[in-house]
Formats: sequence, structure tokens, C-alpha cells
Amino acid sequence: MAIERKFVAQNVKEFRIKQYVGEQLSRVGLSSIKLQRTPLGDKILIRASRPGLVVGRAGSNIQKLTEALKTEFNLENPQIEIEEVQNFALDANIIAEMIANSLERFGSARFKGVGHKALQDVMNAGAMGVEILLSGKIPSQRAKTWRFYQGYLKKCGDVAVVWVDVAYKTAVLKTGVVGIKVSIMPPDTKLPDTILVKQPDPATLEEVTGAEAALLETGVQEGLDGLEGVDGVEGSAETGAGEAKGKARRKQGGADSDEKKSRAPRKKREAKTGEKKDEKKDDLKKDDAKKAENKGEKQEVSDEVAEDVAAAAGASVPSAPTGDAEPDAQEPDAQEPELSVQKTEN
Repeated sequence: MAIERKFVAQNVKEFRIKQYVGEQLSRVGLSSIKLQRTPLGDKILIRASRPGLVVGRAGSNIQKLTEALKTEFNLENPQIEIEEVQNFALDANIIAEMIANSLERFGSARFKGVGHKALQDVMNAGAMGVEILLSGKIPSQRAKTWRFYQGYLKKCGDVAVVWVDVAYKTAVLKTGVVGIKVSIMPPDTKLPDTILVKQPDPATLEEVTGAEAALLETGVQEGLDGLEGVDGVEGSAETGAGEAKGKARRKQGGADSDEKKSRAPRKKREAKTGEKKDEKKDDLKKDDAKKAENKGEKQEVSDEVAEDVAAAAGASVPSAPTGDAEPDAQEPDAQEPELSVQKTEN
């Protein structure tokens, strides 16, 4: 248990040092305090928005802080380094400290103006989202929690733990202590649902001449020769696929035409049916005229045939008998053969 106790004691000591430095460096825009152990001694890195106030005139503040760390925490050779915060509007600790200083200076009557100003400063710096909570007896004696928020802010998950910057401060007022919580999601937050589309590189064309061009031509020709044997199989497969596609298109076309007919207005359908009836009547009239012409031609042909038959019958009648025949006896007149002509009608 000795090793575990040693680690716990070191962490407690670091926490006390950070707390002491933060109390000594008030109203300087303190962002963070880090401790590093080196062979030369303990190194303390302080990040602040106003490093000039941390240093003081001719480094007086730094000297006082170094002597206090030696006496209070038994540090052998503390080395203090100061780093300036470039964009303090995206630092939750600095914003919370500014709100606390404003409330202590102006009181709780102007807390809404203080909250909205801090909110606007953070969003103008490019943050994705910010939330400010003020909890306490503001503006009356009854405790409330006022929430100022804008933009997009993750409240749970790995993004909220890793990327969202959260800070807590307190402001001591006449009415009581006011708690301040500031949560800021910086613009470089990597969300799991963010999709980046990479544009393809532009194609580059190079002219090939000489032996390389000849090699490319031979390779292309060999590839074409190898594909000749596959053309028959691919052609049959393509024809089968083409027939199937044609059938599907015809079915689709029939379905589309039926749907269009069902959706056509009633007047258009009536006009189309009237036109079809007129066309049918015209066709019937043309058929009757053709039948009449054919009937007249057949009648003329039958009359000519009858005339020819009658002429042939008159030429074949026998002459009157001579000799011992009785004068009173007369042979009956030769009767012309009857012609039966059937008229055929189409």
C-alpha cells in the first residue's frame, strides 16, 4: 500500500498547488495550470490571456509566487513559465472568470446583459455551440437557474467527454453565492457523423512514342484477339437479355397506355369514338361501291356469253327434207335450245 499512498499524496499535492496559484492569480484570465517534474526541479506552466499581469513590474509577481511555493509546499527549485492564450473566447475557464468578475462588479441586476455578451463573444470566435448556466439568487431572493445557449452542443457520449470544454466558477454577491457553469464546443470538434468527400485527382495525359507505343499497340491487339472467341457467347447472352428487356418494355408500354386511356378526359374519348364510327361508315360505303362495280361487270359478261351461245345454236339447225315425204306432214319447227345462265352474286 506504500506505492498507492505515494501516488495519492502526489496528486493531492498537485491539486493544492493548482488551487493556490489560481487564488493568487485572480483577474488575469487564467486558463490552465500544469505541473511537470524535471531533473532541475518542478516546472509550473501557466496559460493566461493577460500574461503581463502574471509577471508584474520587473517580474515582482513571479518572484513572490516562487518564494510562496517554496515555503508552502517545500518545492526545491520551482520554475514558472507563462504562455499566452491566443483565442481566449474559446476557453471555458476564461469566459467563466469574466462572467464572475462582471457579476461581482455590476451586481445581479445586469446578469442578462452579461450572459448574452459572453454568449455572443464565444459564437463570434467560431464555436459550434455554447451553454452558460447561472444558478443562485438572481435577480431576486428566490434561487433560480438561468440558461443561455446557442449553436450545437453535445451533452453525452465520447464527444462530450473529450471535446467539450467545461468550467465552473463562483461569484460572491451581496445576495449570496452564484454558481457559473460554461460549456463550449470548439470548431475543430470531430463528430462521428461528419462525412468528408474527397475530390479525385485530375487526370494527366502523357504522349507515348517510340518503343513504348509499339508495345502498347501489340498488347491492345492481343487483347482484341482474345476477346474474339468470347463474342459469340456474349452475343447470345446479350440477345437473350435484349429480348427480355423488350418484353418488359412492351408490357410496361401496354400498362402505361391503359393508364393513360383511363386518365383521358371523357370528351376526348367521345371525340375519338366518333371519329372511329365515321371511318367505319366510310369503309362500308367504299365496300358497297366496289360490290356494285363487280356485279355490273359480271352481268355484262353473262349477257355476252348468252349472245354467243344463241349464235352458235342458229348455225347448227338442219335443212327441210326432200323426196317422198307427205306434203301435209310438216315437221315441227326446230326449237331453240334454252339457255340457263345462273347469275352469281358476290
